[in-house]
Amino acid sequence: MKNFCTGILFLCWILFSFSPELQRAKPLFNGKNLKGWDTYIGPSYDTVQKKFAGKGPGLNQDPSGIFSVVRQDGQGAIRISGEHFGGISTKESFENYHLQLEFKWGKKKSHPKKNSVRDSGLLYHAVGPHAGDGAFWMRSQEFQIQEGDCGDYWGVAGAFADIPARKRKENGYIYDPSASLLTFRDHTQTGRHCIKNPDAEKPSGEWNTIDLYCVGDTSVHMVNGVVNMILYHLQQADGETTSPLTKGKVQIQSEGAEVFYRNISIENIRRIPENLLSQNQ
Repeated sequence: MKNFCTGILFLCWILFSFSPELQRAKPLFNGKNLKGWDTYIGPSYDTVQKKFAGKGPGLNQDPSGIFSVVRQDGQGAIRISGEHFGGISTKESFENYHLQLEFKWGKKKSHPKKNSVRDSGLLYHAVGPHAGDGAFWMRSQEFQIQEGDCGDYWGVAGAFADIPARKRKENGYIYDPSASLLTFRDHTQTGRHCIKNPDAEKPSGEWNTIDLYCVGDTSVHMVNGVVNMILYHLQQADGETTSPLTKGKVQIQSEGAEVFYRNISIENIRRIPENLLSQNQ
């Protein structure tokens, strides 16, 4: 009996060690301060000239308090005011992981998006200079976080991916798991933006749960437990040279809207759960 029990315990240890569903998540935000994160703020928006001008504060200089930690609904949250464009990024790089976070929109909106829908973004596999895209963001694959568009894809600063999608009658391309793979890349006929399907975001002001699964050159976008995009062959371009883009930092955008993030965690995984890959097929 003793040997039998020892064997059972050993088997449980093996399962815990190697099952992607049982790996313990690591918090990326401690709920108290921004330890483990870098901030970056680009040029300010000139409301007279109606363009971004000058030089921003740059790396880890935040005189206006764009990024801060506040108490929101009883627990610590990262507040991004959105008053200046930029981002907050992990100091550490990651690959083969499940990232989960919660976000909700605040009320404040700032130029040049004062009259637009609220916008932010989860940039993953972020590499290179902080000012890689529009003087504000790193090269990365973007999991769009924008009112009504959560789960969309954007290729940022030379990143691109293959996504099953079809052309809409009105405009743009929408994710369709039954469609052929299309390459979403800047300066091409298809472009660098693919629309998620379906829409699973909660009404503005409520907390939403975002799940991002990345293994190898594949990623899965999930909003509130619903898969709304699967991406393949994640890559990057440097001139005519292309290479895989499968690891990097995590960056969250400041892009004109007040937004709160909390319960940010990451866990290493060996594979993407099969039920997610087939959830909306």
